[in-house]
Amino acid sequence: MTATTVVTDEGGQRISAAPDVLDSQTPTGAARDARPRQEITPGGLGERLSLVSSACLVLALVCGWMLLQLLVLGGLAHTRSQSILYAKFRSELAQATAPTGELDYNGKPLQPGAPVALLTIPAIGLQQVVVDGTASGDLTAGPGHLRDTPLPGQAGWSWVLGKGSTDGAPFGKLTRLAKGDQITALTGEGKVVYTVVDVRRAGDPVPAVPSGASGGLLTLATADGHGFLSALRASSAVYVDATTDKALTDGPVASAVPASELVMARDTSALPVITLLLALLTGLVLAISVARRHFRSALVWLVSTPVVIALAWAVTDQVTRLLPNLM
Repeated sequence: MTATTVVTDEGGQRISAAPDVLDSQTPTGAARDARPRQEITPGGLGERLSLVSSACLVLALVCGWMLLQLLVLGGLAHTRSQSILYAKFRSELAQATAPTGELDYNGKPLQPGAPVALLTIPAIGLQQVVVDGTASGDLTAGPGHLRDTPLPGQAGWSWVLGKGSTDGAPFGKLTRLAKGDQITALTGEGKVVYTVVDVRRAGDPVPAVPSGASGGLLTLATADGHGFLSALRASSAVYVDATTDKALTDGPVASAVPASELVMARDTSALPVITLLLALLTGLVLAISVARRHFRSALVWLVSTPVVIALAWAVTDQVTRLLPNLM
C-alpha cells in the first residue's frame, strides 16, 4: 500500500495529495524478490574458467612430469635396470647359458631386452650391460645390440647403439674417446679387447673391417649433440669405431630388423597408445572441472593429482618411443 502526503491551505482546505517520495522509492518484499539473480549456469563464464584452469594445471603437471622422467627418473630407472641385467648376465655366464648369437641356449630367438654382452670403456668410466634390440624402448635399459650384426667380440662388423642424453645417457661421453683408447666386450664366448681407431660423423670415411677370420670392427653410435635440447634438435649420429684382430667366432644373426631399430629411428607403433592416453587425460580434465563446481578445489586436486601423474608417466613412456632412439 502506497502512503500519501496531504497538503492544505491556511483555511484547512485540501490542495493535493502525492505519494510519499521516500516510500515510493523503497521496494516492497515482492519487488525485491522480482529482481533478477546472477547465477552460474551451464556453459557460463564460471564453468568455462574452471575448465580452462583445470586443463592448464593438468597440462603443466604432464609437461613437468615428462621432463622430470626424461632427465631424472629415467636415469634412476636405467641404473636399476642395469643392476638387474648385470646379475642376470653374470648368472648366465656362470651357467654357460649366455647367448652367443640371436638364439638362446634352447635354440629360440632372443627376446628384446635380453642381456647379450658387458661393455667396458675405462677412458670414460663406462661399464654397461648390452641388451638385444635397438628400438627406443629397448635402449631405456641400456645400450642395444643391432640384431642383424654379430655380437660385440665376434668376427665381422658389430654395432651397439646407446642413448646420449636421456635414460641415464650411457653413451653421453662417447665423443671424449680418442684414437688408441680400449673397449672390452665380454660375451658368452669370452672377452675381446678393441682399440679405438676413429670418432666420426655422417659423411666421414668408414674404416674397413680387419681382414682374416678373427678380424672384428665394433661401432658405437649415439645422437650427435651435447645435452637434452641439443640432442633433441640433432638429426644425425656420431660414431666411434674400434678394431680387433682377435675376434671370436661369429654366431647367428637376424636376417633383418624393423625400421624402428635403425640409427636415429622413431617407433611410430606408440601412436595408438598415445591417442588413447590423451583421450583419458581429456576425460580427466572434464571430470576435474565438474568436481570443482561441487567440492573444494584443494580436495579435488588431492584426489586427482596421483591419477594425473600415473597417466603422465604412461604418456611419457610412449612419447619417448617417438623420439630418436639415440637421444
